[in-house]
Amino acid sequence: MPGRPPHSATGGFVTGTAGDQSIAGRFGPRILAWADELAAWSESPDGLTCTYLSDAHRAVAGRLCALMQKAGLTAVIDAVGNVVGRREGTSPGARTLILGSHYDTVRKAGKYDGRFGILAAIAAMDDLHERGQQLPFAVEVIGFAEEEGARFPTAYLGSSAVAGKFDSAVLAKQDAAGTTLEEALRAAGFDPAAIAGLARPPGNLLGYVELHIEQGPVLRNEGLPVGVVDAIAGATRFEVAISGRGGHAGTVPMAKRRDAVAVAAEIILLVERRCSTAAGLVGTVGQVLVPDSAVNAIPGRCELSLDIRAAEDGLRDAAIADIKAEIERIATRRKVGIEVHDMLQTPAVRCAPRLQSALAASVAHCGVPVRRLVSGAGHDAVMFDGITDVGMLFVRCGNDGISHSADETISAEDADLAARVLLDFLTNFTTSAAF
Repeated sequence: MPGRPPHSATGGFVTGTAGDQSIAGRFGPRILAWADELAAWSESPDGLTCTYLSDAHRAVAGRLCALMQKAGLTAVIDAVGNVVGRREGTSPGARTLILGSHYDTVRKAGKYDGRFGILAAIAAMDDLHERGQQLPFAVEVIGFAEEEGARFPTAYLGSSAVAGKFDSAVLAKQDAAGTTLEEALRAAGFDPAAIAGLARPPGNLLGYVELHIEQGPVLRNEGLPVGVVDAIAGATRFEVAISGRGGHAGTVPMAKRRDAVAVAAEIILLVERRCSTAAGLVGTVGQVLVPDSAVNAIPGRCELSLDIRAAEDGLRDAAIADIKAEIERIATRRKVGIEVHDMLQTPAVRCAPRLQSALAASVAHCGVPVRRLVSGAGHDAVMFDGITDVGMLFVRCGNDGISHSADETISAEDADLAARVLLDFLTNFTTSAAF
């Protein structure tokens, strides 16, 4: 329905919505200013680091709660640290649309990964609040407390709780200081036993929609400010531990060596080679650790991470099978031990056609060509797959799409447009083809 006028729930025209250029520029500067403000709370003085339940993390939660309240939302911080702002619909007992993303960060992060989606949703809800515009459905804006896995060796803690997928076994996981997740929650004043009660009944949900920076160069390369996500790549992560034999760098002949780092190098090249064979398949060894290493010693042990992703589960699974089989052959040929441990597996997620169509219509209504694309990164949205319909809108990044870095940027103009697309989506949701 490109070009349709925005409608109210009662069928009349709504003034001041996304298609009206009089509101252009209202949201972008505000969203970027909020992001700057939140970035002032950091665990490190030389970059933005905000990991789960740190002092900086809890300060950000408090500020998000205040912003939601100012936007007319009833806001609370729940038992896992999510910041939840709710606005009821005009109909009693109306179902709920969730708008969300995460507010934790990786180490030395950018300002917009995760947080942009929360702030854009707050800006849109604030506009509805200022104009007294009601929606026939309830809306929850959720700042998920943890998605990145930067402190504890797990991810999606906030969204998994809301989606009813929280695994209580993760409470025993430890951070680098040996603090368990359960201990960290209790120290922050939360009751781990209450997390199970955060799950939203699927029958009460209309869907989940997430705005996020693209974290890649596609939109920038094509000169487009926003894009509609049609799928989120599935991801599988492993820990690989190689046990060779240490020795003196000067006395062990090359043919007799069982060098763990040389084996790791062969595995890294194997991953690069295999994951270059198909479009949409990517593989990364992002961490390599050589315990007790020395410049004059043959490494006896090496540990590395392995991350393989694709938008098609079959494509990813075939690559994993080939890589594991070749790792076994490498271990036999080089006479080393190699253990491969599963860390994380999330399936590929297809965004709901009805939400894709509704978002695409709002993009077109704002005068922008509709571009559909795949997300290679995982997002909180994956936790809602199978619980409710999922939709995502990407906004263009600057700096060649760099993310997870202080060089991560977006423009005020693109932030503004994305918020206007969201506002158009919200005000037209019940009259669109989504129902």
